[in-house]
Amino acid sequence: MPPSPVNPLNPPAVLPGSASVRLQGLSKSFAGTIKALDRVSLDIGAGEFFALLGPSGCGKTTTLRLVAGFETPDEGRIVVGGRDVTEMPVHRRDMGVIFQSYALFPHRTVAENVGFGLRMRKIPRQEIDRRVSAALAQVALTGLEGRRPAQLSGGQQQRVALARAIVIEPPVLLCDEPLGALDRRLRQQMQFELKQLQKQLGVTLLFVTHDQEEALALSDRIAVMNAGRIEQVGAPAEIYERPRTRFVADFVGEINIVDGTWSGGRLLAADGRAMPAPPAAGRDGPGAIAIRPERTMMTAPPAGLLSGRIVTTNYLGGQTLYRIAVDSGASILVKDGRGEGNSVRAIGERVGVLWRAEDAVVLEA
Repeated sequence: MPPSPVNPLNPPAVLPGSASVRLQGLSKSFAGTIKALDRVSLDIGAGEFFALLGPSGCGKTTTLRLVAGFETPDEGRIVVGGRDVTEMPVHRRDMGVIFQSYALFPHRTVAENVGFGLRMRKIPRQEIDRRVSAALAQVALTGLEGRRPAQLSGGQQQRVALARAIVIEPPVLLCDEPLGALDRRLRQQMQFELKQLQKQLGVTLLFVTHDQEEALALSDRIAVMNAGRIEQVGAPAEIYERPRTRFVADFVGEINIVDGTWSGGRLLAADGRAMPAPPAAGRDGPGAIAIRPERTMMTAPPAGLLSGRIVTTNYLGGQTLYRIAVDSGASILVKDGRGEGNSVRAIGERVGVLWRAEDAVVLEA
């Protein structure tokens, strides 16, 4: 049975206000030689849902741990709500933190787990009870106060971790792959609930994930990280539709990257033909463009800019994803809609491939 959603009629917890987060030239190395972060700078607005997206080892979790105070930067400053917290200990930063492992105390009840941070802050018992009750109502766990973690489902345990993080009324909430241990259906449900709750509370949320779909669905803005540096920052639509670098284009979703040579503002294929691409005045030498599979089209072979044979077909319900081995030796993905009259093309069929110049994105060198 799927978990019940967060009740939008529940009044949000009263927060002292969200806070902006500014990272200024953060660098961090481990074991003296492993550079986890290399001069990372970011400005995260108060009340923003901000995702750090990238593959394992790119530095996103290190960034979050520096903001939380679990690690100290080798260089750079961390400013939260106008306060420099770089040298401040964890307990004085008043940030809520949610981990993938939940990190619940197995021998404590739900209410005791949620109220732990308040007890550490010497909050009066009556106030603890009030705030724990409000936090559990906020995540739809009222009535489960006396249960222990082993008696809860994975989604309920994740809600307990969320309630424990928000009960201290933090201006900033830090989430490190918090939904990674859930199955796909429950993960999608919790994505909806987390985004809804964040907007209700107005808290600034820094969210670490390697899942591109999750980052695109949840975030107001995304920073794509690679090898300890930030490749691009932007709104989800900008990151998906207008990737600036080859890494961002290749990492976020399926995409075709077409290499060529810039000459006179045009991208030329190896045989000298001009590829459909936005004009790029002043560029000369090797270059590339990127085109999403849903922006490419199949035609009869003579009409296509490129031609080749279909080598795989993946039926996706409303669409079919084709992989086409073109004659130049490259591979092109085409995502074709299943409108009336459309049928799935056969493997081995010879087709042409086209796209509009305005649908191609020029990648930085």
